[in-house]
Amino acid sequence: MAATQSRVPSFPARRNRSMQATEDILAGCPACPNRKPGWFCALGDAVLKDLEVSTTAMTLAPQEKLFQQGEDSTRLFLLCGGYIKLTAGHPRGRNMIVRVAGPGSMLGLHAAMSHRAYEVTAEALKDVHVRAIQRQDFLGFLRRHKEAQLRAVQCICQEYRFALQDACRIALTDTVAARLARLMIELAQQIGEWVDGEYRVPMLLTHEEMASMTCTTRETVTRTLSQFRKDGIMTIEGSIATLHHPEQLRAIE
Repeated sequence: MAATQSRVPSFPARRNRSMQATEDILAGCPACPNRKPGWFCALGDAVLKDLEVSTTAMTLAPQEKLFQQGEDSTRLFLLCGGYIKLTAGHPRGRNMIVRVAGPGSMLGLHAAMSHRAYEVTAEALKDVHVRAIQRQDFLGFLRRHKEAQLRAVQCICQEYRFALQDACRIALTDTVAARLARLMIELAQQIGEWVDGEYRVPMLLTHEEMASMTCTTRETVTRTLSQFRKDGIMTIEGSIATLHHPEQLRAIE
């Protein structure tokens, strides 16, 4: 039995999708090149095949929402390609970016496992490809596979670690430079690639969004990133930042 492909019902069709990313999804989870150690989809091929038959492939365009904070968590989403911004909002209109999720992330896991509403809103930053699975189907999948049970626990622990990093970045750093340096390291670890001793990180957030995550202003973020570049710690070419000396970023106080 093959997984089906569909779209979120209200989303308009777009012509600039990545054909390769779509082909990767249709090729099946075991053949996906985006599988990473430590993420949910880093399961054995047989287990992934069983998961795949219960999923539906979906695509989102930039700025389209996968789910909203406060909605019933009836489904979980395995992020196959692209990036999702997770934000928590306040009734008065204030929003906080929790993190950026990349390929391999299982979105809505904690909410679905605890039978609670989604704690955050998930919004596509680029063209996004996901596999959706109904909560009850996912729970049945976990009952069949101990490997998947362990992976789900590991992913929830990973979410806790991300939340702790976020709290420590805000509460335990005294300078904007230190907060911004830690944010860049966190993004590198979550969505970046380690290549030849350097991190390559897609710059998906605006300076204003980075400012909200570091409790400062857009102008200060721009000025601080410029200083990092002058110091040779990092370079930015197009939409990719290369962290040449991650240890120097970690040492900033």
